[in-house]
Amino acid sequence: MQNTKIAAIVLAAGQGTRMKSSLPKVMHKVMGRTMIKNVISTVEDLGAEEIVAVIAPHMDDVKKEVEPYRTAIQSPALGTGHAALCAKESLKDFDGDIFVLYGDSPAITSTTLSKMLEKRNEGFDVVVLGFEPDDAKRYGRLDVQNGELKRIVEFKDATDTQKEIKLCNSGFMFMSKKAYNLLDNLNNDNAAGEYYLTDIVELANNDNLKCGVVLGDMAELSGADNREGLAYLETIMQNRKRKEIMEAGVTLIAPETVFFAHDTKIGQDTIVEPNVIFAEGVEIEANALIRAFSYIEGAKVATKCQIGPYARLRPGTDLDEKVKVGNFCEVKKAKIGKGTKINHLAYVGDAEFGSGINFGAGAITCNYDGYNKGLTKVGDNAFIGSNTILVAPVEVGEGGITAANSTITKSVEKDALAIERSEQRIIAGYSPKYHKIKKAQKEASKK
Repeated sequence: MQNTKIAAIVLAAGQGTRMKSSLPKVMHKVMGRTMIKNVISTVEDLGAEEIVAVIAPHMDDVKKEVEPYRTAIQSPALGTGHAALCAKESLKDFDGDIFVLYGDSPAITSTTLSKMLEKRNEGFDVVVLGFEPDDAKRYGRLDVQNGELKRIVEFKDATDTQKEIKLCNSGFMFMSKKAYNLLDNLNNDNAAGEYYLTDIVELANNDNLKCGVVLGDMAELSGADNREGLAYLETIMQNRKRKEIMEAGVTLIAPETVFFAHDTKIGQDTIVEPNVIFAEGVEIEANALIRAFSYIEGAKVATKCQIGPYARLRPGTDLDEKVKVGNFCEVKKAKIGKGTKINHLAYVGDAEFGSGINFGAGAITCNYDGYNKGLTKVGDNAFIGSNTILVAPVEVGEGGITAANSTITKSVEKDALAIERSEQRIIAGYSPKYHKIKKAQKEASKK
């Protein structure tokens, strides 16, 4: 009875007032991506055909964030069951099974959700994700009898016997479309006057539908209501990524000091030294060396490159193999050829460099005139002297040389030398006269 069609309802209407932020809670980022986008990506990995985010009015930024998927408005907010029902119109033509997930719980994995799918395929119409915390006091209990979930009991309503139950409710659910339709029968006959999603278990049992439980990891099920919770989620997901990276054959010398984005890719036998940050869009090939205190974002780094220490690679950087970008260097939107060295205190932006180039200490591409960006091209095996300023648009031909401290505003032909300096003057015997003048000036200033 396997059903390959799945949909997901992502509850995201909470304002998150404890975040003390102008942003809706689910728009805060973990590993460089909004919490809700993390959740959506996870259900995409499962092959979900439909995803509906339930949001509050005026959450235009959340609506844009979840595109191309649909949104449903919950107004007023009348509980989790009501929120899940708000997606019903969007799913009226969907014939399959439905997850109900939370937009502020980005640590949930496709592996855990797959276990819920397997349980559904065993004939259960409602599958609840449970966990067993060290201290279960504040959580709703899952009352399982003979392998089936009979009810979800809030702690305040639990009997002494039920309070001894260690299995708790995470709030995550998976259900058949038939079970989902039972949400129409929810009532709000409770102190809060709300419609609770947890009541679906009782409704399903009354309709002779089987309800079951899958055990999950508490850390994976955590949500974020405030900045402390957000930091906790970051820690969970960073540790998971560090483990994944090291298992793939990458050396992290001090793993706890290295931070990744959700999409970081690093090849086998690459070494990453301490205090490195990988922002979104980074691909590092095998056998690279990423030295300490470097920041890399939106960059492609080929095999056997060396980056840093204290280097910054910005979006659009594309390094061929064996490129070196050294200490206090910055590269942005530049394609750099094989074996080129940009080793010391340099800036390269909006550029196309060939192979085998030596880009001297303090040299820069002057790529912006206050209105437009210009392109700098440097040919194979060129030598750019220290403190050279290449004023774009400009080109240095293959094998060309620029003398140290030159400002290059005109293109340099192949194998040519470009020099732009004031003539050096030497005044013989000037030093004693200079010191006499300076001493006299200092004495005069004391009077």
